[in-house]
Amino acid sequence: MPPPPKNQNKRDFPGRRWLSISLRSLHLVGVVLLGAALLAGGDQKSAGSLVLATGLAIYGMDLWCNPKHFGELAGVFILVKLLLVGVMLAFPAAAVPVFWVLVVASSLVSHAPGPFRHIRIFD
Repeated sequence: MPPPPKNQNKRDFPGRRWLSISLRSLHLVGVVLLGAALLAGGDQKSAGSLVLATGLAIYGMDLWCNPKHFGELAGVFILVKLLLVGVMLAFPAAAVPVFWVLVVASSLVSHAPGPFRHIRIFD
C-alpha cells in the first residue's frame, strides 16, 4: 500500500499562503530592526514586540494547519525561540547574547535536513 499523501491531516484556508508570506516578511523586518536596535541603541521594545507578535501569529497558523507540528523538533524549537524573545524583552541586559544565540540556532535548525527537523519529540 502506498504511503499517505504528505498533506494528510493538514488544514488550509483561502489566502493562507499570502498571509504566511506577509507575516514572515514582517517577522524578518522585526528581526532586522531588533538587531539594529541592539547594535545601535534603538527601540528594542517595539522591534522585539513585532518579532514576538508575528512569531506567535505564524506559530498559531502553523499549528492550526498542522497540529502535529507541535510535537516535532521544529515546532518545539519555535516555541523556545518565542520564549527567548520574551526573555529579551523582559531582561534587556541579556538581549544581545540571546539575540545571537537565536540567530545561529535558528539558522542551524531551519536549514537542517527534514528528518532532523521533523523528529517527533511529543506524540
